[in-house]
Amino acid sequence: MTSVVQNIIDKIQGNKGEEGPREPSAEELQQLRQKYEAANQGHVFKFYDHLKSAEKGQLFQQLLTFNPNRINELAEIALHPPQTSSDGPVKLEPLPTSATASMLDSAQEDLERYYNEGLRLVSENKVAVVLMAGGQGTRLGSSAPKGCFDIGLPSHKSLFQLQAERISKIQSLAEKKHNKKAVVPWYIMTSGPTNQPTEEFFQQHNYFGLDKANVKFFQQGVLPCISNEGKILLESKSKVAVAPDGNGGIYQALITSGVREDMRKRGVEHVHTYCVDNCLAKVADPVFIGFAATKDVDIATKVVRKRNATESVGLILQKNGKPDVVEYSEIDKETAEAKDPEHPEMLKFRAANIVNHYYSFRFLEGIESWAHKLPHHVARKKIPCVNLENGETVKPEKPNGIKLEQFVFDVFPLTPLDKFACIEVRREDEFSPLKNARGTGQDDPDTSKQDIMLQGKRWLEQAGAVVVTEGDNAGVEVSPLISYSGEGLGFVKGKEIKAPAVIEKESDA
Repeated sequence: MTSVVQNIIDKIQGNKGEEGPREPSAEELQQLRQKYEAANQGHVFKFYDHLKSAEKGQLFQQLLTFNPNRINELAEIALHPPQTSSDGPVKLEPLPTSATASMLDSAQEDLERYYNEGLRLVSENKVAVVLMAGGQGTRLGSSAPKGCFDIGLPSHKSLFQLQAERISKIQSLAEKKHNKKAVVPWYIMTSGPTNQPTEEFFQQHNYFGLDKANVKFFQQGVLPCISNEGKILLESKSKVAVAPDGNGGIYQALITSGVREDMRKRGVEHVHTYCVDNCLAKVADPVFIGFAATKDVDIATKVVRKRNATESVGLILQKNGKPDVVEYSEIDKETAEAKDPEHPEMLKFRAANIVNHYYSFRFLEGIESWAHKLPHHVARKKIPCVNLENGETVKPEKPNGIKLEQFVFDVFPLTPLDKFACIEVRREDEFSPLKNARGTGQDDPDTSKQDIMLQGKRWLEQAGAVVVTEGDNAGVEVSPLISYSGEGLGFVKGKEIKAPAVIEKESDA
């Protein structure tokens, strides 16, 4: 079943395949047509009889992947949200201290214990990494997948390369400590537009030194775009208008792609998931893995400390006794400014979400039991579509429909509080998202580059080097192949390094 589903998805989303989808038989067509007509969505076949054979095959295969009754259910909820009776005021509390730790405040021996446990699990091949990499670099002025982007480092490494090298390094650190070969499989979730260019980019760069048998690509799902009247929209006479189902679609995609089955066969027990646009992401971070494994939780998440009461970030907390993410816009001024009674110098609610999560594999084994409970969020959009009266493409001037998506953190409230944990990490060491075009001054290629260069400078100075800076040329790029998180830099002690510089090997110092 898995290969069949993947083949269908490949054909829908334009991947290389055999000759393309075949035209269905009269019986196959009739069965599918009846299914859509019974759901009052039969208009999707309006132009079918006038299509070429290959186009008929394309539309048939695409419609085969959707359940029109399920689409109707989602559309009804989205367009006519049920009136919920309020059970009184929403109660917000920080997560219990038993479920939290902090890289900023924890005792060094605790962090070392987590690190050693995480490295042991890596050495036993029990750790896997899932990368959410479905986005294009459109806002960065590039149509390529965001992971291919060069943020301007002296080495000109892409985001994909930086992350691949961190996996390579953590494998070698585990091998060195435990004297056995370590493998961290890397599962990369793409989308329709990014799948083929991502695979080709990895092939061109020889998988950045990783064994290609341990780098696997899979696609997030898509959902039809819906009109304001609840009808499935056609992008062309032979194609339904679709949109990615959001990063929350990752759970279903793990099943349909065969990724979860591959993890099971490998004996994976711990899964780290993160977003491609964070150039500082500590991929397969042993501290994080060890923390979550020690706590024996099903979900853990990394957070950074909120800068101030007005920073526009989602917060991880307890909402009515359940773990949740609450957006900044949902919190009133008084709550945002509240101080922690135990630490009056800090905000009470300060755990900012950075979409960097841990899952136990046993939790992912149960996806079928809870995935259908995840809500779909509505984005009202201007969606180009076909006019059913005359077959012409319409480019609307105002929102004419909705795209439905799920968020990866929608699963948090379904998790018992004692199976959820949170670790606070240093923003300057672990979080620098790439969201905006160069020159914006915030979350752009220049700030990403700067954060990596300044991190390298800190590491070298902590190792006893003197970094000489002139003008704006601050910072040193330290290759992940040399150091994962500042370790192993003793060879720079007492040396003077002129910024900007790149440390790829010991002789560079």
